[in-house]
Amino acid sequence: MLTAFVAMPAAAQDAAAGEKVFAPCKICHQIGEKARNSVGPELNGVIGRKAGSVPGYAYSPANRDSGLTWDEATFTAYIQDPQAKVPGTKMVFPGVKDPQQIKDLIAYLKQFGPDGKKKG
Repeated sequence: MLTAFVAMPAAAQDAAAGEKVFAPCKICHQIGEKARNSVGPELNGVIGRKAGSVPGYAYSPANRDSGLTWDEATFTAYIQDPQAKVPGTKMVFPGVKDPQQIKDLIAYLKQFGPDGKKKG
């Protein structure tokens, strides 16, 4: 028996879908030009930023001293289960489990530079 395999391209990141994934995050986090620290730190420029580094936000020692930088792989592991990635973090969140939703969320977050402006 001959079986054909068709290569399926990996699903692309979708920032518009990521904005919907971000909706529950708005309870604690802000992003954009007018973003401020709230229950959680503002998330402008988060992808590529050192953990625990937003001025004026009172991080847990676990997060502040984690030594992490929020690249895509690190953020993916964290957003799936924050307490497992950074034991002792203040972030009480059950996590985003769906890999496509995480990719879309990252695409949404990556749109915003450290100044909160959307990148061209």
